[in-house]
Amino acid sequence: MIRLSQAVGIDLGTSNILVYAKGRGIVVREPSVVAISDNEIVAMGEEARAMLGRTPDAITAVKPVQDGVIANFNITRKMLRYLLARVCGRRKMSTPQACIFRVKLKLAMTPS
Repeated sequence: MIRLSQAVGIDLGTSNILVYAKGRGIVVREPSVVAISDNEIVAMGEEARAMLGRTPDAITAVKPVQDGVIANFNITRKMLRYLLARVCGRRKMSTPQACIFRVKLKLAMTPS
């Protein structure tokens, strides 16, 4: 049987992004930083983090996930496409089965 899709799990963390591919383990572990220019991704991860505060006017380095919340939906969407293309390739025949995780735990202290 030919399998046309790949199972992928993505953890959108405030500081790091993890991508797990079934059968290969964690394939991407990068900081949650994206450098954009003209609404296109120029760099992501370590390369974009190095640009924070040092970019020319045409390039902006941003953190799309802040305080456990997606702060910029459009950049996050482009970042997810970029990650899936990086992990699965740009094959037209395959569509990845992706599961995206964003877990933020808040512990409340209740009086006893």
